Amino acid sequence: MSRGAAQGAFVVLALAALTLFPLLADAYQLQLGAKIMIWAIFAMSLDLLVGVTGLTSLGHAAFFGIGAYALLVLSPEYAPANFWLALLVAVAAAALAALIIGLLVLRTSGVYFIMVTLAFSQMLFYAAVGSKALGGSDGASIYVRPSPDLWGWAPFNLANRVHFYYVVLGALALTYMLLHRLARSLFGHVLVGIRVNAHRMEALGYPVFRYKLAAFVLAGALAGMAGLLDAAQFGNVTPELLGWRQSAQALLMVILGGMGSLSGPMLGALVLTVLQELLGDLTRHWPLPLGLVIIVASLTLPRGLSGLWARGEAPPRG
Repeated sequence: MSRGAAQGAFVVLALAALTLFPLLADAYQLQLGAKIMIWAIFAMSLDLLVGVTGLTSLGHAAFFGIGAYALLVLSPEYAPANFWLALLVAVAAAALAALIIGLLVLRTSGVYFIMVTLAFSQMLFYAAVGSKALGGSDGASIYVRPSPDLWGWAPFNLANRVHFYYVVLGALALTYMLLHRLARSLFGHVLVGIRVNAHRMEALGYPVFRYKLAAFVLAGALAGMAGLLDAAQFGNVTPELLGWRQSAQALLMVILGGMGSLSGPMLGALVLTVLQELLGDLTRHWPLPLGLVIIVASLTLPRGLSGLWARGEAPPRG
């Protein structure tokens, strides 16, 4: 079976399983399932930079945190924010921040790009730590989940775990369809060309900087949506959502699952989150066995978990 056919079959089976999952799951499993899907959206947004465009960022959590803080700012203390307004503001704020940061950091490359993105993320982290209005280092809580009210009619209730699960599943499906369509468009092919040889693409007449910036803004917007969903689920917004550990975890999911493939980040989010939960129940020193698992996976699966579908194929070039 070719890699494309295998990935297509995986997506269909995964969607069917995710749709039926609430029929069998308890409250904890529903919450865990929604958490995994939120991380999958975040990891896919980062893979647009790392796996498709060739831009390794350690500051992607900045946009995730901006989305979460957007919901916090728009939420009254004991009343719900409007979900649609909060979603629009979170995505727009994250995209605007990505545009501003991208205009500066995309003038660098390689290790300098990694360090500059990390620096911007840490700047926002310390800004949140020092802001009393945002709760400082302890963060702040959202006591009431946002309401999707549309002129007196609510199509779903985010306080209901099943409803929230399906909203996140819908967001994941839309993200996948958007990135899948983008990957097969001229825009997606140009991004891959930039990853392989940016100078050649520039010589062919493509405005490389503009394409990189567009990818950076889109990735930031999707990360902002994931951040809003995370804040809506857990109701706790802290500066750690902006920090480098959050970025590193998403990057680890991308590498573990397989870069440059939409199913890879989703698979990485699933495996890493489940491993953290299982090992956390066994020992308080769970990072040690988790690290060993990741090391073994990196040595034995250079293409990530999704690369298992393409073991018989020739290695990719570039």
